[in-house]
Amino acid sequence: MRAVVQRVTEASVKVDNEIVGEIGTGLLVLLGVGEGDSSKDLDYLVDKVLGLRIFQDENDKMNLSLLDISGELLVISQFTLYGDVRKGKRPSFTDSAHPDIAEKIYLEFIDKCIEKGIKTERGIFGADMKVNLINDGPVTILLDSKKTF
Repeated sequence: MRAVVQRVTEASVKVDNEIVGEIGTGLLVLLGVGEGDSSKDLDYLVDKVLGLRIFQDENDKMNLSLLDISGELLVISQFTLYGDVRKGKRPSFTDSAHPDIAEKIYLEFIDKCIEKGIKTERGIFGADMKVNLINDGPVTILLDSKKTF
């Protein structure tokens, strides 16, 4: 699994010009599910995202997690995180999980975050979405459950 995690002061997602998910201070997570991803990958990313110490403490150091600040989470599915452009200029998405599997894991990710007490909003899997955000910092972190980067 792969994630692009952005620290935000606010974020929202629209489908058909209607807001379907919206948060205040917290994290926007663009989540991609890869072929062969398992519950181990899912648990790794949930733990990593919720535990990332990228919020300011009282000494203005990035030392607090989303859990520490009671922040909010907006999770958007994004299969293009597995786009491979090493050959040619048109991305190949053969490493992305099949949509049926990806949606199941995407929803499990959201459920696990909610179970941890995080206010979690989401986009609509497979929809054409318009994402709006104010990146705080800016802070953007790339995560990969296979630790390829």
